[in-house]
Amino acid sequence: MKTEVYALGQHISMSAHKARRVIDQIRGRSYEETLMILELMPYRACYPIFKLVYSAAANASFNMGSNEANLVISKAEVNEGTIVKRLKPRARGRSFAIQKPTCHITIVMKDISLGGYIDTDSIKWSQKPKWKKKDRTMSYYDMYSNSNGGTWDKK
Repeated sequence: MKTEVYALGQHISMSAHKARRVIDQIRGRSYEETLMILELMPYRACYPIFKLVYSAAANASFNMGSNEANLVISKAEVNEGTIVKRLKPRARGRSFAIQKPTCHITIVMKDISLGGYIDTDSIKWSQKPKWKKKDRTMSYYDMYSNSNGGTWDKK
């Protein structure tokens, strides 16, 4: 018996980066907690994600007969979609290319009453994240000291 259901939203007109900012906040949370978070967050991406979470819960109750209190978001991902290209008229008869990005959002929900649930926070990642920067310490530069002449003496 299946324990997972999903909802897929394609060609949503926003960048994947903006949608990921919201998706990262709801991954691994329960259904009720997710709805409260999405209603209170001030981002434009919250509304289509709210609709997808609601749709995935409706799929779970219809297909598996699950109770909404037992649902947990087990997987949530955002992929880049096609880029819609438009031309905007500019000064002196020229045109300017405008790119309107789209994204595909997938929400997978799991019923914890039907099967064992593995908490996503307990998974150890084997690689270091690519987005972390190297540790850099700031060095203090004294512009008023007389030993180096200060910054005001330079031409």
